Amino acid sequence: MHAPPLIFGEVLFDHFPDGETVLGGAPFNVAWHLQALGARPLMISRVGADDQGARVTQAMRAWGMDDGGIQTDTRRATGRVDVVFADGEPEYDIRPGSAFDAIAAEALPPLSGAALLYHGTLALREPTSRQALETLLRFCGAPVFLDVNLRAPWWNREDVADLVARARWVKLNRAELDTLAGSAGAPADRARRWIDELGLGLVIVTEGADGAFAVDASGRVVRRPPPRVAEVVDPVGAGDAFSAVIVLGLLLGWDLETALARAQSFAAAVVGRRGAISADPRHYRAFARAWDLAGAMP
Repeated sequence: MHAPPLIFGEVLFDHFPDGETVLGGAPFNVAWHLQALGARPLMISRVGADDQGARVTQAMRAWGMDDGGIQTDTRRATGRVDVVFADGEPEYDIRPGSAFDAIAAEALPPLSGAALLYHGTLALREPTSRQALETLLRFCGAPVFLDVNLRAPWWNREDVADLVARARWVKLNRAELDTLAGSAGAPADRARRWIDELGLGLVIVTEGADGAFAVDASGRVVRRPPPRVAEVVDPVGAGDAFSAVIVLGLLLGWDLETALARAQSFAAAVVGRRGAISADPRHYRAFARAWDLAGAMP
């Protein structure tokens, strides 16, 4: 890999009921995993001039990540999400007015090309960050991987539809597909219609315990069941782990069957531990060896 992937969006801390705080945010989690697996992403976000903002940049440097795309905000705090669990499933209270809502176009780092531009939907809930993304789209010229992440009340249908139409690859879960593409007809047929109508290259749909499927530009459907998980410790971040490996597969030219199988395997490993990311390189080594990844963490 030569040109890096650009990862745009929120970096924040998840606050759990037991008082633990965990560094995260979907785009940040994706960037973290990609770094460990050798992709060398450039993360573009904004943190507060506070202790947690300092923790973000310190963690990135310790992990070997380029922090040149992290802006500092003197008025807004680093992003925060309060996580609670209902029937084993996480629910999120995302604080408004966070630093990641104010990613500034004028403070973007110099760009010399990018392999792709990954972004989600949450960090675009305020105009300032939306304008920064517009600037990136206008000047970097990279194809877009959209990771849909519908968190009420921080989205609206018109804006998300526009983002989908501008992407090459779209990943979302089954509930999000039902919300955005309607619930009539088979899920794969609805994904195929999106591809036909919008000229997308790939739509990937995760279905929890039922695994995942993908529909490519030719209309071909590929399905993969999930691997068996001995114990689900923490489901937070499984979708981000899945996305990271799909992005890696796009960068490395994996076939769709391989990318889906590896993404499922990696996500299954994440749910078996606490937190969406790990600061232990050993967590990644088995995958790097199995996938023959040059440049992954030793």
